[in-house]
Amino acid sequence: MSVLIENENTKIISIEVPEKSILKTVNFYLVKRNQSLFLIDAGYNSDHYWTYLHSNLHQQGYQLSDLTAILLTHFHVDHVGLVYRIAKQHNIPIYIHPYGGRVLKKDPAYLEMRYAFFTDIYRKLNCGTFGDEKVKSFYKKAVEDPESAIDWNLNDIEASTIFDFEVMEIFGHTQDQLGFYLADEGIIFLGDLLIDHLASNAFVDPALDGSRPLVLAQHRESLEKIIALEPVLALSGHGKPIHDPVALAKRRINRIEDKANSFLTMIENGISTGSEIVKQRHPKKYEALFSTVMRDAFGFLDYLEDEGKITKEEIDGVWHYSINNI
Repeated sequence: MSVLIENENTKIISIEVPEKSILKTVNFYLVKRNQSLFLIDAGYNSDHYWTYLHSNLHQQGYQLSDLTAILLTHFHVDHVGLVYRIAKQHNIPIYIHPYGGRVLKKDPAYLEMRYAFFTDIYRKLNCGTFGDEKVKSFYKKAVEDPESAIDWNLNDIEASTIFDFEVMEIFGHTQDQLGFYLADEGIIFLGDLLIDHLASNAFVDPALDGSRPLVLAQHRESLEKIIALEPVLALSGHGKPIHDPVALAKRRINRIEDKANSFLTMIENGISTGSEIVKQRHPKKYEALFSTVMRDAFGFLDYLEDEGKITKEEIDGVWHYSINNI
């Protein structure tokens, strides 16, 4: 725990839970604004994280019932986990983008649409029966998972402000990621858009209408929003506070272009299908981290196609990519 800022109007406490993974930490934040107390994100749902939260609350003289509201940057499991426990004990209002609310409630229509979406995509990316089985497994796990937000005091964030925070849509990593900006302090809570030590991924997910967003273009646009905003401090879901978010956002944009060019080189060398590209790039991760590496790679393929740098042709139900020389 560390107190990041404390003045007459604002107190921000960072709760940083160490992780042995490349994430290094999972962070969530207590924010005191005048007479209101907010929790921004909520880590994983485990006894270890539950203890961390209570310990930090008590050290600051608070308890769960003191929370005015919980604000969630996006629906990923390492950002919403403890809300499942909090909501069972306290009727605290919880706020998230409408897309994230549908996901957390395990909306049947959304789950079925997502299943059909990825079944079609992975077949066209030449993932074959392995891709089919992975999608079935993901769908079965989601349907059978007993954790649901259906009974939460869940509220959609649809306005440009909530309490003292300006709300920014910073999509790409997910279709619901939001930034919460305290303009008077120049501080933004931005989920996983920027991580100090790690470039975050833009993951392909269906929009609520079943269409396919250009997630990497969204991700780049979100980084450009941070550059234009010029916050003095960005607080991430992982790693250290970011004291020069503009410079880091510029570096992340450069990395997108470098990585996109590496995909171009592979296609120039005759590797034409999505699964072949991923197997070449991540031979040890293709099976173990299938969804992560496939959705990331597909985001880059869509990005390059939208930029007019590659084109694809469907042959026997499989997309084959080639360099666009026009």
